[in-house]
Amino acid sequence: MKRSDRLYALMQRLRDGQLHTAEAMAQDLAVSVRTIYRDMETLAESGVPVEGTRGYGYTVRAAVTLPPLNLTEGELEALHLALATLAASGLEDFSDDARSLSGKIDAVLPEESGPPPAPFGFATEGFSEAARGFVHMPAIRGAIRAHQRLRLVAGEDTHDVRPLHLDYWGRVWSCVCYSDTTGAFLSLRVDRITTLVPLPGLFVDEPGKTLADYRSIQAGQR
Repeated sequence: MKRSDRLYALMQRLRDGQLHTAEAMAQDLAVSVRTIYRDMETLAESGVPVEGTRGYGYTVRAAVTLPPLNLTEGELEALHLALATLAASGLEDFSDDARSLSGKIDAVLPEESGPPPAPFGFATEGFSEAARGFVHMPAIRGAIRAHQRLRLVAGEDTHDVRPLHLDYWGRVWSCVCYSDTTGAFLSLRVDRITTLVPLPGLFVDEPGKTLADYRSIQAGQR
């Protein structure tokens, strides 16, 4: 059995809330007791709420343990919106649970370079302001796929851009684009965009204006 498969089997066994000895688990999985000890340490270090000690037994006290999940950007966005809605609901119990869940999601999101993100699902701005950005997400995604140029207005600035990629920074979505207006790359917060207008004609990839070029520049600045 692969180590990853064994760890998952141990999680499934421990989640019943009962006490399981290392000796019994070692016998069932055909490994040494020392291996089970190391596996318990690995699970605890990875955030699984393992309780117990060597020579006594182990259990997991969490009510529900989910297997690893791979989320699409759309699924992450939906979860992001749901947590933000609960945060603004004024329902104390749900708000506390949402904050607890947001912390767990923060702990397992891939680390990215850049400024430290705000906690997942909760921003310093009010929910109504953040929610305005979600209106533009489908249009931006469609424009990225189709290579559709856009006119974006954010505050007092207006840019005719080539949208290249959507980035997620903990609580904030940003659109990486090349601005034909300034001749430079931009990273615009989606929740700051007040107006989005598709422009006629599609763009083609050109040297110095692609997502690969942007990432090369970012890598050179680290």
